[in-house]
Amino acid sequence: MESAPLFALIGGLGIGSQWLAWRLQIPAIVMMLFAGVLAGPVFGLVDPEAAFGDLFRPMVSIAVAVILFEGGLTLNFSQLRTTGLAVRRLVIFGAPLAWAFSTLAARYAGGLSWESATVLGGILIVTGPTVIIPLLRQARLAPRPASLLRWEAIVNDPVGALAAVLAFEVITAVYGAGTLGEAAKHLALGISVAAVAGYAGGWVLAQGFRRGMVPEYMKVPVLFGMVLAVYASTDSLLHESGLLAVTIMGVYLANAHLPSLDEIRRFKEHVTVILVSGVFILLAANLDVAMITGLTYKAALFVIAIVFVARPLAVWLSLSGTGLSREEKVITAWIGPRGVVAVAVAGLFGTRLEQLGIADGAQLAPLAFVLVTATVILHGFSIVPLSRLLGLTSTEKPGVLIVGSSPWAVQLGEALKAAEIPSLIADRNWFRLRAARQSDIRVYHGEILSEAAEHTVDMNRYGLLLAASDNDAYNALVCTDFAPEFGRGNVVQIGRHTDGENERDLPVTLGGRSIGKGKTYGEIESAVRDGWSFRVTALSEEYTLKTYMEDRPEADVWAIVRKSGSLEIVRGKEEFRAQAGDSIIALVPQKARKEEPPEAGEGQGG
Repeated sequence: MESAPLFALIGGLGIGSQWLAWRLQIPAIVMMLFAGVLAGPVFGLVDPEAAFGDLFRPMVSIAVAVILFEGGLTLNFSQLRTTGLAVRRLVIFGAPLAWAFSTLAARYAGGLSWESATVLGGILIVTGPTVIIPLLRQARLAPRPASLLRWEAIVNDPVGALAAVLAFEVITAVYGAGTLGEAAKHLALGISVAAVAGYAGGWVLAQGFRRGMVPEYMKVPVLFGMVLAVYASTDSLLHESGLLAVTIMGVYLANAHLPSLDEIRRFKEHVTVILVSGVFILLAANLDVAMITGLTYKAALFVIAIVFVARPLAVWLSLSGTGLSREEKVITAWIGPRGVVAVAVAGLFGTRLEQLGIADGAQLAPLAFVLVTATVILHGFSIVPLSRLLGLTSTEKPGVLIVGSSPWAVQLGEALKAAEIPSLIADRNWFRLRAARQSDIRVYHGEILSEAAEHTVDMNRYGLLLAASDNDAYNALVCTDFAPEFGRGNVVQIGRHTDGENERDLPVTLGGRSIGKGKTYGEIESAVRDGWSFRVTALSEEYTLKTYMEDRPEADVWAIVRKSGSLEIVRGKEEFRAQAGDSIIALVPQKARKEEPPEAGEGQGG
């Protein structure tokens, strides 16, 4: 196949697999593995070695360099300090223990040499956040173990890659030098060159961004160019030091407190999705059928040793004395699926080890694929029943995620709090969130559609989403994006502005249904200025829904809190029912509030 159609096929398979996995709500790695194996070993549509020749390995190396840089960008030390003792123990003690135990498993169960086992052990520290986070949503795990697993995956992503790079640097130094002393000098030189280059690259970027020397539209291209420049220059000066350099540069930028961090995050979210997809398809397609079919019982022993011994032992030892319950330690020790980064780095380093004369380096990629497949299946199917068995399924009422902060959104949050329904208000403007913070309502400062929000916000605590910004297009985008995750019936937005036949109006097929009577942002804002507010009214045998509506003919009912404690949104102008024991959350005028009968059992949320 010619290069252009081949690139199109690889891109289509990679991005298509990511999209299909998103639609089906399954880990993307499963779909990419399936697509790559079908395109390569099964049907022979993609043969990377034959198609790209000598360029194949450099292409994979550059892609892995960008992936490692992205991993470094997630390692924010200030966030690590605020994550709690258990997460810090999992990183500081758990990562080295996992490296040691995984190395022993690869050596004695997998039958690898010490060199290959050490590199693979470092790689297996990583538990992919792209796999963990969907599993946590699926299981509705209790907040503490869910937070622990999520933060371990985020922080250990770059730590594992860094460990693998260091292990490979040591092996390269030993094999490239005649004596142990020369190997030590080579290793020290490699780490020094990588550290200086990574720090210098990060410093130059940070200074350029801070001083306005790079225009906004050029920041992402300049960032990408700097990653390539640091990798290529460092690697040409001292072979194999480029990967370590770009990882250090990512860590530096993550902790540089840049005002342009949003642009950097956008870069890593968009570019790395493309690169990860492409690299994974290429590596899966490049798998040797003979190597896969030639895997012996040792591959099964290796998986068993990692899943049932190495991971549980490392987690249990590192979490001793943290105050976690036995059940929380069990679920944390069991859930540890590996992701795309593990396979990508294993595929690259396996080839490099072969080039150094370590023959079993070729087994790293197949073993990584086998382990990823096994852990995704095992942990994906077991997390729900195990969390229920251990009593770790969250008992907190599903809350409401409100996107867009405003005075009336804060009133709504207070009304929800009065009804004992948790809520979170998200907004990109810190100043707008001030009133919510003062009212002790949970807030998220940042872009709710970003990967950072996916890592930071515990989405399994929220069962309903209300898009309430002053931008109709943004509200529709939020609802469309979150509909597969929350369910289309659980995403709503405030009413849209419409100009009749205006061709710029958004299609009704995009976004969510309107909440309540479909008031627009401006109409709600105007009503609140005129004295309207959100109220929570309890119904009883004497004070029925009919009586309520007679007392408040103008009331705009947004939600019903059922007697059981569950919350139901009133969508559009649909009819709704409520009975004794239920409560009504509605936007009501000042006059209606003054005339409320005392027996209504009503409380205001504002």
